[in-house]
Amino acid sequence: MPVPKGRGLVSRSLLRENAYRAIRDAIVDGTLAPGERLNDGDLSEWLGVSRTPVREALARLDQNGLVQTKPGRYTIVSPLDVRAVRDAQSVTAALHELAVREAMPHLSAVELDAMREANARFAVALRRKDVDAALAADDDFHDVAVTACANVALRTVLEQFTPLLRRLERLRFSSLSGRGSVAQHDRIIALCEAGDTEGAVSATRANWQTLLPLLDTTPG
Repeated sequence: MPVPKGRGLVSRSLLRENAYRAIRDAIVDGTLAPGERLNDGDLSEWLGVSRTPVREALARLDQNGLVQTKPGRYTIVSPLDVRAVRDAQSVTAALHELAVREAMPHLSAVELDAMREANARFAVALRRKDVDAALAADDDFHDVAVTACANVALRTVLEQFTPLLRRLERLRFSSLSGRGSVAQHDRIIALCEAGDTEGAVSATRANWQTLLPLLDTTPG
């Protein structure tokens, strides 16, 4: 199994969580391709950890739909499952709407400025066709409301399902269609600043629904 270059990418602290995040991110960004077989030993060598945290990470990734495991036979990166992504999109969109609704009473100038700054970085990344930076900035934008609402259960579910969407969103943000999100983000900010909860929730829903056309044109 070809693995990314470099060793010792995971520190000795929080081995299980760090191994999970490293393998997850490699799947999301396409470094580990759909259908690729994953070998415990190769992953352990790449990450610089023992096989135990790698196996625990793979078990968690299996539960989250990013890998498929046949005990005693093989573990592979899950193919892109449009139905699973559609289900994840529905749940994720609803949770981001809830995050905005619950965050509204807690949004101050500091949070609004953080949203503006993230959206500015998002726009720059799209112009430069920097997909990684665009996704990071988009995450930062939406995370303002998720943090402000302080709903631990909401964040936990988002962390489970968002990676499924990010695999598909890399395709969207590498095209011109992703640029419409900049204006949608500006509208969300304006509605939040105006104290229009229902308007901000509706605008958030519209923003997350921009994935649906891509789902309709993705084979699988």
